[in-house]
Amino acid sequence: MSAGPRPFELGETVAPGETRHLYLDVGETYLGAPIEIPVTVVNGARAGPRLLCSAAMHGDELNGVSVVHELARRYDPEDLAGTLVLVHVMNVPGYIAQQRYLPIYDQDLNRLFPGSEHGSTGSRMARRVYDRLVSRCDMVLDFHTSTRNRMTLFHVRADTSDPAVADLVDAFGARLVLDGAGSTKMLRRVASDAGVPTLTVEMGEAQRFQPRLVEMGLRGVENVLATYGMLPAVDPRPVSYRMVVGHGESTWVRAPTGGLVEMHWGPYPVVDEGDPICTVSNHFQTETDTVVAPFDGLLIGIVANPHVQPGHPLVHLARIDDVDRDEIERIFDEVGFSQHGTFHWMGRDVSPA
Repeated sequence: MSAGPRPFELGETVAPGETRHLYLDVGETYLGAPIEIPVTVVNGARAGPRLLCSAAMHGDELNGVSVVHELARRYDPEDLAGTLVLVHVMNVPGYIAQQRYLPIYDQDLNRLFPGSEHGSTGSRMARRVYDRLVSRCDMVLDFHTSTRNRMTLFHVRADTSDPAVADLVDAFGARLVLDGAGSTKMLRRVASDAGVPTLTVEMGEAQRFQPRLVEMGLRGVENVLATYGMLPAVDPRPVSYRMVVGHGESTWVRAPTGGLVEMHWGPYPVVDEGDPICTVSNHFQTETDTVVAPFDGLLIGIVANPHVQPGHPLVHLARIDDVDRDEIERIFDEVGFSQHGTFHWMGRDVSPA
């Protein structure tokens, strides 16, 4: 790292001590108009690392958009050592269409990295983002939500076998970590393998802002800034408990039949082996299947759409022990279900008594 603060180049020069709102050209529409990604660069007055925070890799996942929107306003470059590179919306075509994937070809932008200058439309977009933004930064926080019609507990996904990634997990301070390398051509896998440690931050539901989860995301970013010396005036806030879910320690429990779902878990998002998670019944209620927990577990994700077909995912269940259970109950007593804004079912109040 150079001794002094560095300018950041993105079509224009962002000098140390400056904040600029820019657009990165990543393609063209059918009319030949540019497809431009909105980017804010907050370039600190002092030398330090470069942190990239990106949102809306999937166009309908909006909580991260709110996180980045606030980050662009919150930090003054005079207070920063290093650079914040903030991608407000990664998948602009999907965002405009209010859908997860790139329109027309239904390509998942998060399975196209590092991309190719001579590949498909999405692959070219990924290459441009990777070369102009990701490769120029020292670490990445990529904000996501669950896919449409599902809900997910706030957690990070990361390959903790990589020491640099493990350090970033520690710095962010999430209480729940799903450990694994990620799929081939996923941004966090490609970037981490190239020496740019990257976390996927999963938070809540698609197509909405959930203020409690947004605040948790902002707290994680501030922890990273503080831990890596980018925000010298702030001390990081460590967490007292972390649950790491390794490979093979979680599973999607799926619907055995088609019909209407009624959830039976609660008041905490934990179940014991053999407990009924939900029932699936036909419209006449003449046939009902009870879906039970295959092991003691934490409900990381839950289907939010009450009608299903055979094989549809109902809950994402992570194995827990008694220590995990006690900590989970303590945490949810502290923050509350209604505050968390994730675990609800058709408007029913499931807050602990």
